Amino acid sequence: MENPYKQSGDALHRRAQEIRKKICVMNSAAKSGHTGGDMSEADVLAALYFHVLRYQVQSDGTVKWHDEFILSKGHGVGGLYSCFAELGWLADEELLTYLKDGSRLPGHPVRQKLPSLVTVNTGGLGHGFPIAAGLAMAKRRHAANTQGSVGRVFVLTGDGELEEGSNWEAAMAAAHFELANLVVIVDRNRLQLADFTHNIMDMDPLDEKFRAFGFEVHDVNGNQADAIWKLIESLDYENGKPKVLIAHTIKGRGVSFMENVPAWHHKVPDETQLKQALEELDHA
Repeated sequence: MENPYKQSGDALHRRAQEIRKKICVMNSAAKSGHTGGDMSEADVLAALYFHVLRYQVQSDGTVKWHDEFILSKGHGVGGLYSCFAELGWLADEELLTYLKDGSRLPGHPVRQKLPSLVTVNTGGLGHGFPIAAGLAMAKRRHAANTQGSVGRVFVLTGDGELEEGSNWEAAMAAAHFELANLVVIVDRNRLQLADFTHNIMDMDPLDEKFRAFGFEVHDVNGNQADAIWKLIESLDYENGKPKVLIAHTIKGRGVSFMENVPAWHHKVPDETQLKQALEELDHA
């Protein structure tokens, strides 16, 4: 099983920009959402869904996964829904139901709402990484029992989220059980909630922390989709080491008045700002 798109270059860049445009429209309509973090993760999502993840869309519209993705930073679900819409799995019109009563699009990923698209419910920070480690172990055992290829598990965490201790318990277990098919991607935008991470809880040197826990550590430009998929495809998934990609991103990426501004953690564009945002994203 392979990725059905394998896009790269300008095509992949445009996917990320279209995801960002959908985020702005959706959050503006809902008058709520975590716009800054949604925007910073767009290139990661584009690289994964349009190049890396191995899956098949079935005739009934459901998706059969060989690799899995977990959004541990569940409040960034606006980016995920917008990626699903860019894939054609959700209609753009449905994005306008975001956060409304009865919608399939609540403020965090819920598997019961989108059964074949969302791997697991997330939202309580620090939950997705441990679940991903367990899933990676299950995939390894399944492959051993069936003599098939090992599915990979990708989990996207926020850098502020790494203050939750459960992440480090998961990291310790992943190294102990040699989960080489686990790839943790850290959205390292250096902002959380209302301030920069180093002011709230300084986590540097982050690379050395993961290395001390037994991880293979890589830095990557997290706002360059081609750099992300090229790094992922270069990894050795048989060397017994779980991987972490520290993806250096810009919160609010792509819109000048959002970038690196703490207030845009949980702020949405008004009508005038939306128009400017869409124009900037169209021309970048």
